Amino acid sequence: MSKGAGILVVAMQRELRRRLFDALDRQERPILLARDTAHAAILLESEHQPLDLLVIAFEQDERAAQDACRHLRNIPACTGIPWMAVLTDDGTIQPAQLPPEVDDWLHHTRIDEELVERWRRLRRAQTGIHPGTVLALLARLPHSDLGDMSAGEAGRLLIDELGLDYLALWSAPAEGEDAPTQQFHWWRGNEQDWPPAAAQPALHQVLNGETLRHPRDALRMTGQDPLVRQLGLHGFIGVPLLDEQRHVLGALLAGACQPLGDEDLVESALRSVAAHFAHGLELRSDRSRSRSESLFDPLTGLPNRLLFDDRLETTIREACRTGECFALLIIDLDGFKAINDSLGRTKGDQALVVVARRVEASVRESDTVARHGSDEFVVVLRHIFRNRDVARIAEKIVHALNLPLQLQDGTELQTSASMGISFFPDDATAAETLLRHAEEAMCAAQAMGRNNFHFHDVSPEQARQQSLVLKSRLRHAEQNNELQVLYQPQVDALTEDIVGMEALLRWEHPQLGAIDPGFFIPLAEETGLIVPIGEWLLRTACQQAQAWERQYGLRLRLGVNLSAVQLMEPQLLDLVAGVLQETGLEPGLLEMEVTESISIKQTPNLMENLHGLHRLGCHVAIDDFGTGAASLDYLRNLPADRIKIDQSFVRNIGVDPDDEAIVRATIEMAHQLNRGVVAEGVEFEQHLQFLRANGCDELQGYLFCRPLTAAKFDLLMSERRNLLAAD
Repeated sequence: MSKGAGILVVAMQRELRRRLFDALDRQERPILLARDTAHAAILLESEHQPLDLLVIAFEQDERAAQDACRHLRNIPACTGIPWMAVLTDDGTIQPAQLPPEVDDWLHHTRIDEELVERWRRLRRAQTGIHPGTVLALLARLPHSDLGDMSAGEAGRLLIDELGLDYLALWSAPAEGEDAPTQQFHWWRGNEQDWPPAAAQPALHQVLNGETLRHPRDALRMTGQDPLVRQLGLHGFIGVPLLDEQRHVLGALLAGACQPLGDEDLVESALRSVAAHFAHGLELRSDRSRSRSESLFDPLTGLPNRLLFDDRLETTIREACRTGECFALLIIDLDGFKAINDSLGRTKGDQALVVVARRVEASVRESDTVARHGSDEFVVVLRHIFRNRDVARIAEKIVHALNLPLQLQDGTELQTSASMGISFFPDDATAAETLLRHAEEAMCAAQAMGRNNFHFHDVSPEQARQQSLVLKSRLRHAEQNNELQVLYQPQVDALTEDIVGMEALLRWEHPQLGAIDPGFFIPLAEETGLIVPIGEWLLRTACQQAQAWERQYGLRLRLGVNLSAVQLMEPQLLDLVAGVLQETGLEPGLLEMEVTESISIKQTPNLMENLHGLHRLGCHVAIDDFGTGAASLDYLRNLPADRIKIDQSFVRNIGVDPDDEAIVRATIEMAHQLNRGVVAEGVEFEQHLQFLRANGCDELQGYLFCRPLTAAKFDLLMSERRNLLAAD
């Protein structure tokens, strides 16, 4: 395998190409994106790129798939490498109809979870499974309760390491039950109508204590067992789960569409894992018998403390694996005891039910709401990008709980709530610590007068020490090559052609990794470092934009952010003019972005500098629109050419009608003022359709492309040129 070998992705749908690119991008290999085989041939001829993987999406019928593979078969770079097929809901081709060149396949819904791992398995298949692999696998499985590692997590390890396509864990029928219960199930293909447990002879043989192995037991299994026949398994092993008295607790079934390699090693691994699962099932059964309380609060129907704690632990494990950030909110009703004392517990319970529904209505379906105490609720907000997104939701909850409560008998109560907020992983990575920090923040909110929310604060001394260390490191970040510029495309809402790009500053700390711009930019402003760093960003981005303009001639607009500190600099115009002259970039291709939160009255030189930028021929945009306190007068007087709608509003399209109304009104207002509109954070087709229908001019977000390094943005430009040439 050549170290510089790349990956060819062939898919007609733009969104599918983007998803495949995102899934493979971390492999640090060149990725060529083609819409069809003719385009793929042009790319490979122009790029002269050796390949290590071909991913092709079959979005039509069997004949089209055969034709596509015949064209690719004649391209030298596509021979002798793994071919991975992606099946979509639009196509009519079935796995059994795949051309012989295809080594493996998966459904498009499994791209994020499986594509990279299945490619790795194809590469491992060249050498087969060896004892060291099995020993390493077993070492990663803790010999304790399933709570330490869920069946699903352990199952994924087996699938990845042993080359499996099917895996199922069954528990034997409990006392008084007729059928076994499926604890875990995984199949790489489309979900289908599975044979019921009663119609799976192999399962019942294993539940009777037998160990089965296919093809050794092929005559007994292939003809009789519909599951093995339906999935087309060429390798199958079934191992019983036994307790210390050799009683059967369940069955572990594993299969593959290809031979399993060293079947003795695979069986040995499955037996060891079966013992692990058996121990977990024993403990789970004991716990279920001894636990009498329900997992849900009988009054509100919300998860109770026990279930919430379990979900929080699960969320933390997933976040550790995926790098996700989330927020934990604790909500305490102010003065609720007085309601119970004065009106009685019945009306107090009615009030709690209304409160529960209002909190649920204020968050997304993917978030978790639970009752954690008598008048205390907890919320986990998943997939958090910025703290201010959480602040908006917290404000929404506080407002909802401050509205009068209408009880069943018509009684009206006035309530309020105090809320504390902590963040994973910034504030803590352990559940207990996250809860404690949120409780401390809630107490701070109560001390501030109640009816509000408060974020957890680190101790002043700890915050001071962290700030000093980062400020010191930031002073040398540029000369140590720790700063980087990423470029995110902006596209025309109607044609979806690239019309611009935003230059985004990133800091890669050698020990801490990527530092969030929302954290280090304020540090740079506080120390004045934002001036030299901003100059470096402007010069670097302009040099790169001019290089692309010379190479591709696309006249892409370059957006560069200006902080309040930079806007107060009397020499700002001289700096911009000097950089434009030095780099040769046309002024009309540069757009300076100013955040909406900057105050006209409190920022000296602001208006002079912005008007001066216009005189130079540059454009001006208002960034993060909707999150500050700008007035219509502000918008009318600020010399801006474009308004950028903040992504926190765009992400709620299809979720929050209020935010949709804000986006709609912003577009209309901007057009009335002869301003263009760019929407940030466009991630789904629903966002695109809404914004397009409401006349938004330009779009920016993951639906089209995430921020790219200069090298990857250049590859994107090259792909665009080749697409136009192919047309």
